[in-house]
Amino acid sequence: MSAVAWKVAVDPALCIASGSCPAIAPDLFVLDGSHARPVQEEIAEDERALDAAEVCPAMAITVQDASGQVIGPRP
Repeated sequence: MSAVAWKVAVDPALCIASGSCPAIAPDLFVLDGSHARPVQEEIAEDERALDAAEVCPAMAITVQDASGQVIGPRP
């Protein structure tokens, strides 16, 4: 198992439950009622988390690296 490298968060105040994040990475994100949420807040590096952050129509997903720097969505 890979070491935890990234932190993933979904801001429930922004999330509109579009379903795009679980469509891209169903093992990383789930729809939970009226919001999406990460399955785990800490994950091994996974480009799909960055992809989900980029396609989120509400820009509700944030990905941070091990140092705490926001790496997704990419600028």
